[in-house]
Amino acid sequence: MINLIKTTEKLEEFCATLENKSFVTIDLEFIREKTYYAELCLIQVGTEDMAAIIDPLSKDINLASFFKILANQNIVKVFHSGRQDIEILYNLTGKIPTPLFDTQIAAMVYGYGESAGYESLVKSILKIDLDKTSRCSNWELRPLDEKQLQYALSDVTHLVQLYLHFKQKLAEDGRENWLEAELDILRNPQTYQTNPYEAWRKIKHRSHNAQMLTILRELAAWREQRAQHKNTTRQAIIKDDCLVNIAAMNPKNIEELSQIRNIRKDIINGKLAEEILNVLEYCRHIKKEDYVIPQRDRPLPAGIQSLYELLKLLLKICAQEKGVVAKLIASEEELKSFAALKEEDYSFLHGWKNEIFGQNAVLLRDGNLSISYNKQKHETIFKRNNL
Repeated sequence: MINLIKTTEKLEEFCATLENKSFVTIDLEFIREKTYYAELCLIQVGTEDMAAIIDPLSKDINLASFFKILANQNIVKVFHSGRQDIEILYNLTGKIPTPLFDTQIAAMVYGYGESAGYESLVKSILKIDLDKTSRCSNWELRPLDEKQLQYALSDVTHLVQLYLHFKQKLAEDGRENWLEAELDILRNPQTYQTNPYEAWRKIKHRSHNAQMLTILRELAAWREQRAQHKNTTRQAIIKDDCLVNIAAMNPKNIEELSQIRNIRKDIINGKLAEEILNVLEYCRHIKKEDYVIPQRDRPLPAGIQSLYELLKLLLKICAQEKGVVAKLIASEEELKSFAALKEEDYSFLHGWKNEIFGQNAVLLRDGNLSISYNKQKHETIFKRNNL
C-alpha cells in the first residue's frame, strides 16, 4: 500500500525515520504551464527500505520537517536530472539541499550520454520497463488514482538502486571526483537565480544591429520582471516574436505601437502599452557605448580551425577509451580557446581530466603528438614525437 502523507503529524513521523538514513532519493511532480514559478504538486521520497509520497497541496500539512531533512548534512539527497527539482526546493527554502548526488551526471561518467533519461537507465541497468502512461498527468488534480501514485513512487524507488549502482562503480573505479564540476553547478545558488537582463539571449532573432538588440534586452528584462511579479508565463504577457518586432520598429507612440505585427488588442488598450512605450523611451537615452555588442558566428581562422578539429577528434578518442561523455572533460568553447593559444586556466589541464586528455592536448597543440590506427589490433595509437 502506498504511503500517501497528507498531514503534518504523519510527515513528522516519516521524517523522524529518515534522520538516521545515509541517503534519500527525491523526485518532485509539478506544473508550470500557466505560471512563472513551478507549482509543486507532489514530493516523492525513497530509501532502501521504505518510500512515501508527500502531498504539499494538502491543507493539513506543514513541510517544515521535510525541509529539515533537506538541510541535514549527514544525509545525501539523490536526484535524477535534478536541476528543476532543486530550483523548486531552493525557491521554497532559500537553500540548496546538500550534500547531493545526481544519477544523470553519474551516468555521464560511464558514457550513457549527456542527458540519459531515467526510464532508459532503469531499463539498461536494472532491466525494468517502466509504465509511462501516467507521465503527462495533471498532478494538481485531486484525488490522484492508484496508477498515478504508483508511477510517481517509481521515480524514487528505482532511483535507490541506480544510486547504489553508480556509487559502487565510482568507488571501485576511483571516479568519485569526476562528477564534482557538474555537481558544483547544481550546488551553486546562481544556477537558480535569473538575471532579467540576460533573458533576451533566449529569444530567437536574426539581427546584428546593436541598437535593436539593446532595445530587445530592455524589453525582455521588463517582461521577465513583470512575469516574476505576476507569477505568470512570459508568453502570456507578450510573445517573443512580437517583442522582436517592437524592438525592430521602435515605435514612438501608441499609434505606431498598434501597427506592430501580431500585437494583441488587449495590450494596446491596456496598461502594457504604456509600460512598453516607457521602456522604449528609456532606450532612447542609452549611450551607444552601452549598447549590446552583437555576437557574430565568425569561423575560426584556417589554422586554428584545423587544430580545433584535431582537438575534438582527440577528445572523442580519449573519452571513448575511458567510457565517459566528452562534455564532462572539456567544452567546445574551451577547445576553441585552447586552439587559439589563449592562456587560460583550463579545467582539463588538472586532475583526472589532464591524465585522460589534457596532457595529450598540450602535446598535440605543440606538434609533439601524432595519432594513428592499428587495423590488426583495432586500436588508436598515440605517439609522442621528439620527446
